[in-house]
Parts: sequence; structure tokens; C-alpha cells
Amino acid sequence: MAESVPVRCPACRREHSFSPLTFPCACGAPLTVPVQPGAKPEPLRHHTWEESWVTVRCPSCEREDQWPQPELGCPCGALLRLPVAPPPKAQVTSPTTQGSGGFGSGSGSGSGAGAGSGSSSAGSGARTQAPSSAVLRPAFRPVTIRTSRDAVIAAAQYLKWLGFQDVACADDRAISGVDLRGRGVVAQVDPTTRPSTLRDVECLWLNGLAASAESVFFSLAGYAREARSRADDLRVPLFVMDLTGTPQPVNDAADDLIRMGA
Repeated sequence: MAESVPVRCPACRREHSFSPLTFPCACGAPLTVPVQPGAKPEPLRHHTWEESWVTVRCPSCEREDQWPQPELGCPCGALLRLPVAPPPKAQVTSPTTQGSGGFGSGSGSGSGAGAGSGSSSAGSGARTQAPSSAVLRPAFRPVTIRTSRDAVIAAAQYLKWLGFQDVACADDRAISGVDLRGRGVVAQVDPTTRPSTLRDVECLWLNGLAASAESVFFSLAGYAREARSRADDLRVPLFVMDLTGTPQPVNDAADDLIRMGA
């Protein structure tokens, strides 16, 4: 498990302990995204796909690939991008040493090689949210997010991991705004670059009320302050998702859902 680093939210000054995720490199070695200890995190207000990936060099094979930029969702509603140490300069290999040169940088494979490996097996090495009591379950295997469709799939997998059954894409998404329905649950997935709004939360809660089901919200860009406050009043579990596809709870209702399950 990667060593955790302290992170202080610049919005509320709350300090968190962040454990960088570990992925399997194409060479098979575990690769941890090197978060800079003590570096000031950057509040993230708009997601762009180009800025959501970072170049990391594998210390085992020297291959450089693109991996998800580390992000942390603070309970205050802020979404933070954590600075990553730049890859060290490649050492020049002595021409007299046989078998030590010609390893290649792997840059030709780009994000497809690195991120694709993370999509298929990142869960085997990633540190995931574990239930603190009541329910024991295997580690969650995330789905790497590159498109809005991937975000919905990742949320569906997480709901199943929590214990909800028959989770599937909703047929009436354009009318209700609900992306996923399952036995006893409705969920909305907001993959946009703006924080989810008060209206988003209230509409989802009304859908859950009408269906006598738990309402669960997933957002990539976090939540507006009014949305957070209203969700707390209505006991709507809120999660933020990073591009690894690993949801993180941002309110007490989400913590309770993880602890107790469906």
C-alpha cells in the first residue's frame, strides 16, 4: 500500500490523509502515482479530459504512460487536484553495458496503454474505500472513466458492490434525469465539468420518493454548497468520482451507506 500524504483543503483548511492509488504497469510491476508531499492542492472547478491525465514513469521498466491525475473530494464540497512529482530525467545507458539499453519510453502507446491497463485491473492494486463496520465485502474494482458512459458504468458497478440488485440504465433518463435504477435504488450520474446543483439533488430525491427507493448521487465535479446542505437535510448519499472510477463519500449519508450497505 502506498504511503499516505497529508493534504490541506485550501477552502475549509481541513486536513486529510490521502493514499495515492497504485496501478499495474504494462510490465506487471505496481506503479504508484507520485503525489508531492506538502504541495498545495488546486481547487478544481472545471474538468477537462486533457488535464485529467498525468505522465508517470515506471521505476521498474522506465516506461512513461498516462495515468489519472490524483484528485480528492473534501466534505466541504471542494474537489482538489493534487500535484504530482514530474518524472525524473532518464539516465543515459552506457554503450558498453550489454542488455541495459533500448528499453524505450513507451510514449507511442500514450494514454491507451496506461489507462487501458488501469481499466482492466486497477482494482487489484488500488486502495479503495472499505466499510468500517457492519458489512464486509471484497475490494471494489473500479472502471476507468474516459467518457460519460464510463461514468454511468462505474456508478452502476459501485451500487452493485454496495449490495443493490438488478441495477441497470434507466429507460426514462431524458424525462426523469435518473441514470440508473435497481431494486430499492435510483441514482443520478453527473459527468459534467460544473458542480451538481440544488435542483439536481432535489429532483433525484423526488424520484426516489416516488419509487420508494434510496436516492444516490454521483458527480465528477463535486457539489454546490446549497446542494450539499440540501442533501444532508434529505439524507441523500453524495459521492464524487475521479477518473479511476472510484467513488468517494462526501457526506454522512454516503458514509452510512458504505458502512451498512443496501
